[in-house]
Amino acid sequence: MAEPAPAPQQTIALVDDDRNILTTVSIGLQAEGFATRVYSDGAAALKALLENPPDLAVFDIKMPRMDGLELLRQLREKSALPVIFLTSKDEEPDEALGLAMGADDYITKPFSQRLLVARIRAILRRAELIKGVVESVPSEPASEVIERGRLEMDPARHHVTWLGKPVSLTVTEFLILEALAARPGVIKSRNQLMDAAYSDDVFVDDRTIDSHIKRLRRKFRAVDPHFSAIETLYGAGYSFTDG
Repeated sequence: MAEPAPAPQQTIALVDDDRNILTTVSIGLQAEGFATRVYSDGAAALKALLENPPDLAVFDIKMPRMDGLELLRQLREKSALPVIFLTSKDEEPDEALGLAMGADDYITKPFSQRLLVARIRAILRRAELIKGVVESVPSEPASEVIERGRLEMDPARHHVTWLGKPVSLTVTEFLILEALAARPGVIKSRNQLMDAAYSDDVFVDDRTIDSHIKRLRRKFRAVDPHFSAIETLYGAGYSFTDG
C-alpha cells in the first residue's frame, strides 16, 4: 500500500529590518516544520506577498522606507492574508491602529518562540476552518450559507456580500461576524466573541475585539454608507440586526 502523501508545508513570511530577528525566528519556525521567506524591506515584501502569498505573514511595525502599518494598509487593499504584528512595549497606539487596520494579532517584543508558534498555529487553524476542504464544497448543502437580510456569508468559500456587493474580511473579522450573525438580535459579550475568533491558547483584551468591530463597520460602510447592522450595547457587547 502506498504511503499517504505528506501534508504540504505551511509558509510563513517574516518582514523585519533587524536581520538577527529574521534569522533567529526563521530558524525557529523551520524547526517547527514551517517553510519561511524573509524580507528586510517593506516595499519588497509587499510585492512578494501579493504575487506569491504565503499562509501567514509576521512583520515588525518600525521599519525604514515602508513601516509595518503602511505595509498592512496597502496589503489590505488587495489581500486578506493573515498578519501578526511584532511591536515594542512603547508602541501601544500602533498596536490598536494595526488591529483596526486589519491585523489578526500582535506580539510584544521580546517574545518567546513558543508564544509566536502558538499564535501562528491558532490563526492558521482558524484560516483552515474558514476555507474548508475545497473538494467538499460542491456537495455541501445550501443551508451552509448564512443569509441575514442584506447579509450573505458562505463559510466554505470565505465569501461575504452585503446588498449583493462583496466585502473582503480577514479570518478574524469573518469569525466575529459569523458569531454575531448566527443569532440576530442576541447580545454577544466581548468574551464570547473572543472565544469564537481565537483559540484557547491565545489571550486578547477587550480593545482587540473593539478594534475588529470598528474595522468591520468601516468595510461594510464602504459598500453601504448607511450600514448599521452591528449594534453596540455599552457594557454588554455587540449584536447583529437584520437591518
